[in-house]
Amino acid sequence: MERAAWKVRGRVQGVGFRWSTMQQARALGLSGRVWNCADGSVEVHVRGEVGGLAALEEWLSEGPEAAEVGGLERIEPGPAADESGFAIVRGSVE
Repeated sequence: MERAAWKVRGRVQGVGFRWSTMQQARALGLSGRVWNCADGSVEVHVRGEVGGLAALEEWLSEGPEAAEVGGLERIEPGPAADESGFAIVRGSVE
C-alpha cells in the first residue's frame, strides 16, 4: 500500500468537492481523509494501490462539475492517510 496527499486550490469549497472526493476514493478502494483548509483549499490524504492513487490524482485535477480546480500540488501525506475507510473532516483545518 502506498500513501499520497494533495492540496487542491481554486473554487473547491462549497461545491461538493469533499463529498465527491470521498465517493471517488471509496470507489477506487482508497482510505484516508479530506478536509477544507482555512486558506480556501482542500487537502486529501489517502492510502491504497498505486493505480487507485493515480486515478484519484487525475480526477482531482478536474474535480466535480461545479468546481474550478486552479492548482493541484502533491504534498507529504500525514497520519490521515493511514485511517481506515474514507471520511470527510468537517469544518476547516489549520
